[in-house]
Formats: sequence, C-alpha cells, structure tokens
Amino acid sequence: MTSVTGSSMSMTSLSGSFKQTQAKPETVNKVCEIVRKQLALPAETAVTGESKFATLGADSLDTVEIVMGLEEAFDISVKEDSAQTIATVQDAADLIEDLVMEKDA
Repeated sequence: MTSVTGSSMSMTSLSGSFKQTQAKPETVNKVCEIVRKQLALPAETAVTGESKFATLGADSLDTVEIVMGLEEAFDISVKEDSAQTIATVQDAADLIEDLVMEKDA
C-alpha cells in the first residue's frame, strides 16, 4: 500500500507561465504506483510525494520511462523542458495536474 505524507508546493513552468498546483492525493498515489512499477521496487520500499527519483534508484533512462508511463496513464504529453524539472513524485503529480487542467480547458 502506498502512503502519502506531508505536502509541498512547486513552481512549474508551462508555456512560459508559472503555475502553482498542489496535486490531488489520488494523483500522487497513482504516480507512486507507476514509479514503483517502472522501477520494480519491492513492496517494503516507501514511495511518497517527497520521494526523489534518484533516491529510489532511477537513472536518466528510468526517468524517461517513468514520464512515458505517466503520459500513457494520464493521456497527456509532457514537453522535454518540463520533464527535466521533475525530481520527485510530487513534482510529477503537480505537473500532471497542470497538464490535465490545461488539456481540459
């Protein structure tokens, strides 16, 4: 089971504008599940919003694969410059919320 603890705010640049979005807990949980699956992490490895991809053992190729998995799961497209700003699960979840809102607008 995945748990989400604490909270953080991040500034994400999208199309030249800065947006502040705190991802919904269900989005963070889904990102945690995708990261756990992509990195084949054992069940006892804690994955939270604050988890850094590098700390979880992800290299740059793993991070690209995680982003591709997120794009597929959330039916979004992440621009390369935005993908490079993702360091934590929370960063990814916040970016996803922004992209989903932008897509639905």
